[in-house]
Amino acid sequence: MAPNPSTILAFAGSTRADSYNKKLVRVAAEGARAAGASVTVIDLRDLPMPLYDGDFEASEGIPANAKVFKRLLLEHHGLLIASPEYNSSVPAVLKNAIDWASRAEPGEAALACFAGKVAGLVAASPGALGGLRGLVTLRSILGNIRVLVVPEQVAVAKAHEAFAPDGSMIDAKQRDAVMGVGRAVARLVAGMER
Repeated sequence: MAPNPSTILAFAGSTRADSYNKKLVRVAAEGARAAGASVTVIDLRDLPMPLYDGDFEASEGIPANAKVFKRLLLEHHGLLIASPEYNSSVPAVLKNAIDWASRAEPGEAALACFAGKVAGLVAASPGALGGLRGLVTLRSILGNIRVLVVPEQVAVAKAHEAFAPDGSMIDAKQRDAVMGVGRAVARLVAGMER
């Protein structure tokens, strides 16, 4: 019997319909699939969550969409995240989703949906640094919640010039680098004991 393939959850930290980062994470997902992983691409726009508030959590519990996101995280071995950079940091929608998912439910271990996961990070921005400063922050956040982030990462500058109308990347070298992040996550997850 063949072993189960590595499973990777891929998403962008943006809700904009024509987001460069949504396009970018699909390219990274191609790399993971080429390395033998099974990849699920989701859109955080489909999972709106209220801003994290401890009083809300105490009175209402974890919101339904946060539970859906958390379940998806639990069901996958690795993560591919494409994050825009907002004012040198991560977007609120991404940080908020991480914050809600980090909340333990009764009988659940702390950080159950993050601990031991492997993540790969990419970013795209119209600016000259391509979102690089936001990736530094995101890498720190994930490391602090026990996610192993692969050293490979790509920040695509001038994102408004990087994609063809069909969402593919125009520059083959950039495309290969982004796919390489997906491959790195897939290979590391496949080599880990599950």
